[in-house]
Formats: sequence, C-alpha cells, structure tokens
Amino acid sequence: MATDYYELLGVGRDASETDIKKAFRRLARELHPDVNDHDPEAEGKFKEAAEAYEVLSDPERRRIYDRYGREGLRTGGYNPSFDGFGSFGDIFDAFFGAGAGSPFGGRGGAAQGGDVAVAVEVDLPEAAAGASVDVTYEAIARCERCNGNGAEPGTPIETCPRCDGHGQLQSVTRSPFGQVMRSVVCDQCGGEGKVPDQPCSRCRGRGRLAAERRVQVDVPAGIENGQRIRLAGRGHAGERGGPPGDLYVLIGVREDERFVRDGSDLVTVVDIAAPRAALGTTESVPALDGERVVELPPGTQPGDVHVIRGGGMPHLRGGRRGNLRVVVNVVIPRRLTSDQRRLLEELADTITEDNVRSEEGVFSRLKRALGAS
Repeated sequence: MATDYYELLGVGRDASETDIKKAFRRLARELHPDVNDHDPEAEGKFKEAAEAYEVLSDPERRRIYDRYGREGLRTGGYNPSFDGFGSFGDIFDAFFGAGAGSPFGGRGGAAQGGDVAVAVEVDLPEAAAGASVDVTYEAIARCERCNGNGAEPGTPIETCPRCDGHGQLQSVTRSPFGQVMRSVVCDQCGGEGKVPDQPCSRCRGRGRLAAERRVQVDVPAGIENGQRIRLAGRGHAGERGGPPGDLYVLIGVREDERFVRDGSDLVTVVDIAAPRAALGTTESVPALDGERVVELPPGTQPGDVHVIRGGGMPHLRGGRRGNLRVVVNVVIPRRLTSDQRRLLEELADTITEDNVRSEEGVFSRLKRALGAS
C-alpha cells in the first residue's frame, strides 16, 4: 500500500484522535458489505483504512510514522493486527457503533444498533399546517430466515474451532520496547465463541442484512427548514440482543415564490400602480389560507408595510401565530397611451411641494422600507 495513511483517512497531519476515529468510522460505513457488495475491492480498501487507523490512533506508532514513515514502523516490528486475526466482520463494530472505544475491541456483549439519517422535503403550506410524510430508507435488520443466529434453519451452532469458544485470539508483536501481547477478536466467530455449522443462505451467516423500511413521519406545524425529527428505535438493528438505533429525519422546507419566511412571520410583496397608491385602494394579497384583502390608505408610499395579525406561521411549541407582512411596491406606469400621458401631464402640473414633502427623516424612511421596528 503506497498511499499515505493520512490521505487514506482523508484527514490532515494535525488531525486529532477524535477526527481520526470519525474518519475511519465514515470509511467503514461506506465499505460495509451489505451496502457496498457491488465493489469486489471493498474488503481490501477496508483493511487499508484499518491499518491507517491502527497506526494513527496509537500515539507512539503515529510519532514513529510521522518521523520515519511506514518503513520505520516495519523496522520497529509493527505488523497490522488484522493480518493474521482480523476480519471483514470488524466493519460491523464501526458501522453499528458496537465498540465503546477502538473499533477493534471485543464484541462479547449486547451492542446498540447505529442511527440512520434521511432527508425529506415539504411545501411551506404543509410546514404551516403539519403533515404526514411517507419515508423510505434502508437499515440493517435481523435476518428473518435464521432469526438472527446466522445458521441455516435446522442446522446446529457449534463451538468455534479457531478460538475454542473464547471469542478472542492472542497475538505477539514486536515493538521498539519489546514484545507486546495483545488480544484480538476471533475472525471466525466475530467474538461470539460459536459458529453455525452451515451459514444462513440469506444473510451469509451474519444474522443481519440490509432491508428497505417504510415509516410515516408526522411533521409538526411550524417546523423550520433544517430541523430534524427523531424516531426512537427505527434505526439499525442491535447485535446480540442490543437495542436498535434511532432514525433522524431532516426536514427541508421548499421555497414558496409567494413568501419569504422570517422566523414565524411571512413577508409578501404587492405591486400597486402609483396613481392607485396616491388615491388609496383595496388589494388582494396571497396568504396561506388563500387570499386576504388589505386596505391601503391614500398616499401609500413605496416600502410601506401592512401587517395582517396571525397570518404567518404557527409557533412550533404552540402559542399565537406569526404575522403576514405585506410590503407595498409602488410601480410607475410604463407604455402610456396618449390619453394616459395627457392626464398625467395635467396631474403633474398641479403637484406642489406640499404634495411630496415627507415629515420623516431619511433614516426613518429607510427603517420603514426595510421593515425594521
């Protein structure tokens, strides 16, 4: 393997121990056999990533590697622990979060299944009223054919001949400080101490497999873009009686061309011809429940805001609704007919300074135009 360990994990040379662990777990998920069985090189890629993790997660080995490279490790007696004992089954620990520390730890006890994340989108009216959304996703489930024990139905489960039922193997490696004795999970039984005489034909003896699931998610009224909903126990199945993980549903709220959302308020714009704004008018504006009628007083100015109380989004935790803010855009007429031009010229000749003078200062007008309080 000629690739740099840091490049393999996709981290910088100053990466922390936590960053290195996260990077390895991400790669392990990508290379999981049930979701990556189309790639015949997946197992080899995983073992390369595992070697990089084993070195970079150990401070002393990392120091030697940073200074002397892989040859320095070999000279010091390092050999990857999985060369003789590891297994592609180690992916399960990284994928399901079975190990509390290193992903090469034992698998003797019950382990909680990993979480699953899925994204869905709803329209703004659905986010306002609440909705039920059907979500389809893939998760690791217990194999129904073997009931999770990994054995073909009707065949026995025997003591592992490789570890004599202990679930672990011992190996001796050399280091700059002498020989080191370490225990590793048995690659044949995966730490169980028992193996099926005939592996299940459906799950290949793993006891679990990827399955498509469907669930109806209740999206609460008032939810915002980017918020997530947690469904307990809907994630990957646990191991050896462990509880399942959770399902996290990330909600995306599609943009609505009629509105801009500002917290629980909605903002919309209404175009008014200048003569109508001067005279005052009644206009229909879009709202979540259809259309609303607003009364615009004579002399309405560009940027004036008309507030419809309770016309916005509901608060996620209840209480009053937000408001619908209607911003007035005064439009100057174009492409005038000769009669329109004549009338406007007559009007223009009658306009005095008193008609256009404002009692507001420039900053007050800017605040009003921007909807600030």
